[in-house]
Amino acid sequence: MLPAQHRLRQSADFAAAVRATGGARSGSRLIVVHANQTDARAGHPPRVGFVVSKAVGSAVVRNRTKRRLRALVHQRIDRLPLGTDLVIRANPPAAQASSPELGADLDALLARVLRRLSTAAAGGAR
Repeated sequence: MLPAQHRLRQSADFAAAVRATGGARSGSRLIVVHANQTDARAGHPPRVGFVVSKAVGSAVVRNRTKRRLRALVHQRIDRLPLGTDLVIRANPPAAQASSPELGADLDALLARVLRRLSTAAAGGAR
C-alpha cells in the first residue's frame, strides 16, 4: 500500500496531472502513464493516482488490477523525482497481464515520461 503522502486523492489533482500542458504522457497496450510537475509541488513527495474503469472488468477485477499496480508503484516510488504527480490508467488487457508484464511495462513508461519531464524542465529553465 502506498503511504498517504504518496496518494493523489482530489479530482482536481488527477485532472491537473492528466491535462497539464507541461506534462508528459506515454502509453502501451496495458497502461497509460500521465506525469506532471509544478512549481507549487516542488520539494514535496511524489504522488500517484490510479484510474481503472469499468471497461477493465467487474469490481473484483478492477480492484485486483489496482492493487497490483499500487504494489508495483510502491516498489518504484523512490525513483520518482520530488514534486511529481502521476496518474496510471489501466487498459482492459491489464486485467489479464501478469505482474512481471505490468512491471516491465510500468518501468518502460515511467522512464519515458520522466525523461520527457526532465527535458521539458531543462528547456523551460533556459
